Amino acid sequence: MNNPVHVESLVRASFPVFFEEELIKEISELGQVNSYKAGDIVMEINRYIKSIFLLVEGSIKIIREDEDGNELFLYYLNQSETCAMALTCCMNNKKSEVRAIAEEDCILVNLPVKYLDLWMEKYSSWKSFVFQTYNLRFNELLQTIDSIAFMKMDERLYKYLVDKVRATSKTTLRITHQEIAYELNTSREVISRLLKQMEKHNKIELSRNRIEFFDKVD
Repeated sequence: MNNPVHVESLVRASFPVFFEEELIKEISELGQVNSYKAGDIVMEINRYIKSIFLLVEGSIKIIREDEDGNELFLYYLNQSETCAMALTCCMNNKKSEVRAIAEEDCILVNLPVKYLDLWMEKYSSWKSFVFQTYNLRFNELLQTIDSIAFMKMDERLYKYLVDKVRATSKTTLRITHQEIAYELNTSREVISRLLKQMEKHNKIELSRNRIEFFDKVD
């Protein structure tokens, strides 16, 4: 059951960019709060997207998959953000081309798709939020392309760990070498070798299904 007061408090806390009271009121009346546990699929490939979500707590990772089922990590969504891929699919009535997975426990406010265009015309803060979302994700995708094209695997791995620390605000990462290999589209052996090299340089500490990250992350 939708609780407008609860939705309003979540939106005001996480999305101060929405300054029109009428927009906040509409979001509060239409929004549905949903919770996901770490590892849950929030958005799946080849499925139509029926609602736009606002991430009010936690983090979500966005994954691309090829025809053979190989995965490639693209970027993280953090608190106060939404998914540009979801916005694009909704506006064009297309199936999702990415998978969104809860990196940690998440709380979302889901909104009906039909209001996306209406609010673009009606509320300047919503329009600005959508454009800023596209710009942010576009820059992150460029960084992903650059890392694949120009970075060595050890540099890509280090960036991947830094991004995960930033997304979760945790320096203790619960993840296997195989999971990292899937998301960077390489082999477990390569990841294990590179992680051991990082450990020798005192950048990380390895234990079973856990990586302790030592370098300072801004």
